[in-house]
Amino acid sequence: MSFRTSRPSHPLILDDVRGAQKMLSGVARMTPMEGSRHLSALVGAPVHLKCENLQRTGSFKLRGAYVRISGLRPEERAGGVVAASAGNHAQGVALASSLLGVRSTVFMPVGAPLPKVAATREYGADVRLHGHVVDETLAAAEEYARVTGAVFIHPFDHPDIIAGQGTVGLEILEQCPEVRTIVVGIGGGGLAAGIAVAVKALRPDVKVIGVQARAAAAYPPSLEAGRPVVVDTAPTMADGIKVGRPGDVPFAIVEELVDEVRTVSEDELSSALLLCLERAKLVVEPAGASPVAALLSAPESFQGPVVAVLSGGNVDPLVLQRILRHGMSAAGRYLSLRLRLTDRPGALATLLGVLSVVDANVLDVGHVRTDPRLGLTEVEVELHLETKGPEHCREVGAALRDAGYVVIG
Repeated sequence: MSFRTSRPSHPLILDDVRGAQKMLSGVARMTPMEGSRHLSALVGAPVHLKCENLQRTGSFKLRGAYVRISGLRPEERAGGVVAASAGNHAQGVALASSLLGVRSTVFMPVGAPLPKVAATREYGADVRLHGHVVDETLAAAEEYARVTGAVFIHPFDHPDIIAGQGTVGLEILEQCPEVRTIVVGIGGGGLAAGIAVAVKALRPDVKVIGVQARAAAAYPPSLEAGRPVVVDTAPTMADGIKVGRPGDVPFAIVEELVDEVRTVSEDELSSALLLCLERAKLVVEPAGASPVAALLSAPESFQGPVVAVLSGGNVDPLVLQRILRHGMSAAGRYLSLRLRLTDRPGALATLLGVLSVVDANVLDVGHVRTDPRLGLTEVEVELHLETKGPEHCREVGAALRDAGYVVIG
């Protein structure tokens, strides 16, 4: 087997990733590879899930953070490190620093999920809440580094970080040597770049496909422009890959080695998360489920065997609840609707009787009498129903119309 060892245009080669793998021995786990019968049936070829959501700290971020901090000179370690993150990178830096005996300070947004803040503190970091968006938090961390001399640990834009993340690619080739396509989420690009460096050196025939949330997709316009460009990002549930500009170092690698970058919608992300939970019994955050979303959106376009990298599993339970409801709605298994009734005894019972006949399970009922938009004898009812799929939703709507009800929302 031949592979490239000469220096490419970007600053990483296979030996860098192999060196990182040795450094991570006994630190990062070789996460399991799980087959998915459901996705395999859709794709028409074997699909495997690389479960980095089961990595220490709940994501791949420990790999890069540990390699980066390990490479610091003694005088740099003595000054400590600082990072800015809303979650996964924060936890990776905190644990890596603790394992290496280095003091860490992590800036997190004021609205960061409490479980992520608590976990970062438990891993040993001095957590400081600053700013309401990541850009403000990042600026505070960089200012702290300038004032104190602490080394700023960037989440993706550094060769050591990318080399550490690339060890995921080496594991994929070991665990699934027959792989033909690797699908991985992209935010700043560190994970996809690292995997591409490792995999393309050993198996240039393997396709590496990146996936971004459509609401925060900086790579497609950047690749078109031939340089990293800034994009305005919209709100997305995939906050782990919500990055407004690719990193300079990973961009050079992605441009050269990643075969394609696709985007997925919010509905596709929530459906993917729901599938991971129900079918694979895996808790995966939306960013981590983005490769599965890509598989669901166009299963026939992937050459198998396919490995989808589930990059993280750190999701706030309250957020998870909202996302699952969104996913169930997208899958036709959750239906919300509003309609108006005549305000008389038995009207609500009659409505519920119609729903009972079509076997729609009522989860919640809202009953409003005081809205100024309502007539004197009207009442508005909001229903949340558990349904069995798109066809069942249509059946429920038809039954209500046949019974004389007008759905208004």
